[in-house]
Amino acid sequence: MTTDTISTAADTPKAAGFVSSRRWLLWSGIAALCAWVLVPIYLVALGALGGRQGVYIWPKTGLPTGISLEPFILFLKTEGVAQSFLNSLGAAGITVALSILLGAPAGYALARYDFRGKDSYRLLVLLTRAFPLAILALPLTVSFIRLGLYDTIVGVGLIHTVLALPFAALVTQGIFLGVPKLEEAAWVFGCTRIQAFFKVVAPLALPGIVATAVFAFVISWNEVFAASVLTVRNRTLTAYLLTVLSESPMHYRFAGGLMLILPSVVFIFAVRRYLFAIWGISSK
Repeated sequence: MTTDTISTAADTPKAAGFVSSRRWLLWSGIAALCAWVLVPIYLVALGALGGRQGVYIWPKTGLPTGISLEPFILFLKTEGVAQSFLNSLGAAGITVALSILLGAPAGYALARYDFRGKDSYRLLVLLTRAFPLAILALPLTVSFIRLGLYDTIVGVGLIHTVLALPFAALVTQGIFLGVPKLEEAAWVFGCTRIQAFFKVVAPLALPGIVATAVFAFVISWNEVFAASVLTVRNRTLTAYLLTVLSESPMHYRFAGGLMLILPSVVFIFAVRRYLFAIWGISSK
């Protein structure tokens, strides 16, 4: 037996132990991430569906005997909840549509073209998030009243678009940087720039664009300050719950929290195959 063979045999247990340690760390990280996401949802659902017993039961390791959909259904029947839910969906839909329609072309231009002031433009895009929305509340309210957008879902959607658009532009820039310049071949075969973008580039960048849409949806769905300031009667669900549930029993508050969580989870589940495609994971 040669010296190299002895050395290889000695290193084999070390290599196996290293692989085992990496695998243990990987699964530990996955378990911690799942717990970070699922445990709060479980606690909110327990408080919403378990009534008073579900809120105050301790320890939270088991299910109370009174699990029922009745508290959640009573919350849904509360006056104004259904309309505010539809208002939130409308504002989120406007935010997603405008963020993609405006942010994707901006990201494509930043990724594909060199022009004067490109770096300054990216900095200005980031600086739009440097000003707290509370500082702009009064001038925005006055401007929206003059434009007839005050207390409308369109106005709320526009504000939410402003919040999501910088992220959409910069993230789609990174996405398009990773897409090969196949549109140049499409130009050779007679496609216009717009046709090449939609037929060649957009399908390749679709998973990243969907991820941007998810982020825009979540921003709009969870935003409460602008929706509270710029609406009175046509409030979104977050703004409505902020004003209505402050004096409500705890299990109704948890029902409201569950109502806020479920649409985001459903939306992400509906587009999961596009999100998985970012990491090369297939999903039906």
